[in-house]
Amino acid sequence: MLALVAGLVAPAVPAAAEAAQCRVLVFSKTTGFRHASIPDGIAAIQKLGQDNGFAVDATEDDTQFTDANLAKYQAVIFLSTTGDPVTTPEAKAAFQRYIESGGGYLGVHAASDSGYNWAWYGGLVGAYFRDHPPIQQALVRVAGQGTEATRDLPNKWWRTDEWYNFQSNPRAAVRVLATIDESTYNPVGYTGGSMGSDHPMAWCHRYDGGRAVYTAFGHTSASYTEPLFLKHLLGGIKMAAGQAKFNCDPDE
Repeated sequence: MLALVAGLVAPAVPAAAEAAQCRVLVFSKTTGFRHASIPDGIAAIQKLGQDNGFAVDATEDDTQFTDANLAKYQAVIFLSTTGDPVTTPEAKAAFQRYIESGGGYLGVHAASDSGYNWAWYGGLVGAYFRDHPPIQQALVRVAGQGTEATRDLPNKWWRTDEWYNFQSNPRAAVRVLATIDESTYNPVGYTGGSMGSDHPMAWCHRYDGGRAVYTAFGHTSASYTEPLFLKHLLGGIKMAAGQAKFNCDPDE
């Protein structure tokens, strides 16, 4: 009788199995400049996964961009990829189908310095990198706390990073989550110029059936031990993975 009763009791689901219900892929392949902070970023995301109940795989092998493999992930994180990291038409097409089927994308820092000959990807990110000035402290203005990626951040956020200028302002097609105040640092990049009074640094939008979040923060290794940045990163992961509200209608 005891054996029969035991057989009727559903076994407890292991914590690892529960975590695997949400899984993200960190992709950090570079064919241009390579950021020294990439290992720090991978380790930080893995720790966020351990602490917050989601699984993390990491790769620099774009042959893993197949329909079958990408279907395992709620989000793909492009972590400071550069150049042309998704190298084949087949891998590009598989990633497009993944987004079209409702997948999630999070671009971190140099993810915008990628895919210059892949217009679809440029639309996914929202804007391409242009240049940057030297690393320095500046004031980030957080555009409200209404999303998972911003709700734990102060309205005025002083931090040190490498501040990107972009080839275009994405505001018309995205919800801007944070801007940088150019009056608080020298914004002139190595090719000259700045973006002016409206200088987005993080944003989100729905794109081609999927979810896309981008943050230009994260050049330095120190970023990945910075509590507020880690909260911002975790919120972006949750939004991209569909684990948090995705309230990302474009700015009016």
